[in-house]
Amino acid sequence: METMFPVNGVRLGIASAGIKKVGRKDLVIIELAPGTTTAAVFTRNDFCAAPVVLARQHLSQAAPRYLMINTGNANAGTGESGLLAARATVRALAERVGCAEEEVLPFSTGVIGESLPVDKLVAAQALALADLHEDHWQAAAEGIMTTDTRPKVASVRIPFGDHYFSITGITKGAGMIRPNMATMLSFVATDLTIAPALLKVALSRAVEQSYHRITIDGDTSTNDACTLSATGASVLPPISSETDSLYLSFCEALESLLLSLAQAMVRDGEGATKFFEIQVHGGLTGRECLDVAFTIAESPLVKTALFASDPNWGRLLAAIGRAGLVNLAIDQITLTLNDVLIAERGQRAASYTEADGVAAMAPVNIVLQVGLNRGTASTTVYTSDFSYDYVRINAEYRT
Repeated sequence: METMFPVNGVRLGIASAGIKKVGRKDLVIIELAPGTTTAAVFTRNDFCAAPVVLARQHLSQAAPRYLMINTGNANAGTGESGLLAARATVRALAERVGCAEEEVLPFSTGVIGESLPVDKLVAAQALALADLHEDHWQAAAEGIMTTDTRPKVASVRIPFGDHYFSITGITKGAGMIRPNMATMLSFVATDLTIAPALLKVALSRAVEQSYHRITIDGDTSTNDACTLSATGASVLPPISSETDSLYLSFCEALESLLLSLAQAMVRDGEGATKFFEIQVHGGLTGRECLDVAFTIAESPLVKTALFASDPNWGRLLAAIGRAGLVNLAIDQITLTLNDVLIAERGQRAASYTEADGVAAMAPVNIVLQVGLNRGTASTTVYTSDFSYDYVRINAEYRT
């Protein structure tokens, strides 16, 4: 279990509302101290859920004091009644704690198309509030899980001068993962004082290099979001400039922490047995490197070959060839799997043997290096394989 550093100004409470299964921890409330600033990114799926609509609206109106997360029900595809249900749970919590409704952000995850059990959620709010504690990050990570097999947490304490600052975060996500924002639920906090505009910039940059670099199955969720809160409880001075050395240190630590959480989601992908890192270099632009990487990462043929530990490198070449690159010179392509040269000049490498390929595909962690050899851009994307269990989990999701 990873050491979780509490963040001054943040308390977390967990309860069981019995939304999908009696006794399961499925409601988390996060309390933010007055004066906390919060930035967020949300799913770009046009069919976004009611809590996403409401959270976006509230975030534009006030600084959040409470984040309310439920699992077991996504409250998506529920129309106007879903919005009314989300508002009812927000209103109930606001009345309990004595804050404005706009100071509560709702988040939901679970089955799409079913009505949110408002009465169950409202009844459990008192239990979650009674459970509030600064050390409950691990329990909160468990409370937001759906098909995850384990909680995903990350925490750092960074020295700066004679003091230090903390960043702690949790995330959930194992399927329906293809970031077109962040495509999961993630809640991160720091005790630094950071101007709202700079907090938003830091989050956007970190998400781009972490949650936007993973895929499980190519599906962008209807619900998911990532929040970053700065409580201002640290003794370190306020950050008000992008050139501030403290800000630069924070941004570096934040990106590393989110990448750790992102990789944890890939490793816990539904039915996953392999962790596949795809490094594309030598592209004309970063965009075309991403196009190649994601085309490979989301190919069912590549992902099933991964599961079988089968070095079927022809599937890799086929994916590169359909990635949409303009004037791609296939005779410049090189492929390396776990340091084994598979292909060069667009064809099988003279030194390659099938035995070497099988050995390269056997480990849990596999690194593919794709050389486009047409420029200086590069990128890295992370994914998992498709196993029998991936099909089973998703076939049985509602049963």
